[in-house]
Amino acid sequence: MNEQELVERITREVLARLGGSRPEPTGNGAPPGELAAYIDHTLLKPEATPEQIDTLCDEARENHFYSVCVNSSWTARCARRLRGSPVKVCAVVGFPLGAMNSRSKAFEARHAVEEGAQEIDMVINVGALKAGQLNVVEEDIRAVRRACRPSVLLKVIIETALLTDEEKVTACQLAQKAGADFVKTSTGFSKAGATVEDVALMRRTVGPKMGVKAAGGVRSAEDARRMIAAGATRLGTSSGVVIVSGGSSEGSY
Repeated sequence: MNEQELVERITREVLARLGGSRPEPTGNGAPPGELAAYIDHTLLKPEATPEQIDTLCDEARENHFYSVCVNSSWTARCARRLRGSPVKVCAVVGFPLGAMNSRSKAFEARHAVEEGAQEIDMVINVGALKAGQLNVVEEDIRAVRRACRPSVLLKVIIETALLTDEEKVTACQLAQKAGADFVKTSTGFSKAGATVEDVALMRRTVGPKMGVKAAGGVRSAEDARRMIAAGATRLGTSSGVVIVSGGSSEGSY
C-alpha cells in the first residue's frame, strides 16, 4: 500500500467514525476549510528575537492564521501586537520536556493567561506515563487545567515519538479525562514530529468532539492536507506562510 492509498484508507475510517464529517476551526477571519484556519503559526526557537516575534504576529494577522504559538515569555508582547485581531495567542507550558513539577507548570500557565494567552499547549510528564504512573500524568494535566480560566483552551502534547501505540492511546484518554480540549502530537523538539498514522490513532481514541493538533514536520500544503484528512483540526507549524502559498519548507517545526 503506497502513501496515498494509506491516507485515503485512514480518511475513510476517520470520517466513518465521525458520521461523515469532522469539525473545522473557524473564527479567525479565514473561511472554514481553508488551510489558514487550521494553523497555529509557531516560533519556539530559543534564539527568537523580539523583531521575529513581531513578524510572526504580523504574518498571522495578514494570513488569517488561527493563532500564534510562542514561548510564554512572549505572551504579553504578542497580546499587545495582536490586540483587535481575531488571531489568538497560544503559549507553551512545560516546554519542551514536560519534566518539571506540576506546580511549576500551573504557575507558568496561570501567568501566561494573565498576560493574554487564550490557549495553552502543555507537555505531559512523559516519564511518568512510561512508568505507568497514570495518576501522576492525569493530575499534572488537571493542575494546568485548574490554573486556566474556563474560556482558555488547553492542548496536551503527548510527544508521540517517545511512546508506543498503547501509551499514545492511554495519554489521549488521560488528557480527555482531565478536561483538556485538544491532544497534540509533538513538541517538534524530540526525535520526530507528527505522522498521519499517529493523528488517525489519536482521532480514533478521542472521538469527534475533542481537538487533535498535528505538530512537528508539517511543512507543506500537502503535509497539511494529509494531517487534516487523518483527523487533525489544528496544525502547529513554523511554515504557515509557505503552506498557504502552496509551497514547502525545510523548517524545524
